[in-house]
Amino acid sequence: MTRSTDRSELSDTEIEALHRLQLGVEHVYRGYGALLSCHHSIGHGMDHFEAARELLAEAGHEDHAGALRDEIIPAGFVGDMWTYELVDAARTGFVGDVSEFEQAVRTDLAGGQNHVSERALQRRWRDRIGGWDEEP
Repeated sequence: MTRSTDRSELSDTEIEALHRLQLGVEHVYRGYGALLSCHHSIGHGMDHFEAARELLAEAGHEDHAGALRDEIIPAGFVGDMWTYELVDAARTGFVGDVSEFEQAVRTDLAGGQNHVSERALQRRWRDRIGGWDEEP
């Protein structure tokens, strides 16, 4: 059953729960962003390894160039997985799951309205100065 978006129909506990879910999702997004940053950093590192491999081969150090080519460059970052696979697994798995869950709870409790606790705080702060021309 979907409720109205009127804040008065939500208890303080429901508002806090929605806020905590939203914060949890935002932190998961930040973690996912760090994973993307890791993916890009590892990719740049691999580009440097490939350049080093070419230079080592050019300088006659085939043993080191071969080790880079056969052991380091094709290896997975975690187990046999490359970072793009970790990014995809996170995006289509946990990140998507928690985002969908939070949205479903928000739809059920607050009619889908986002930032319920922030909206209430905004109204309180604007009301204490006699109102504001724009409503959120």
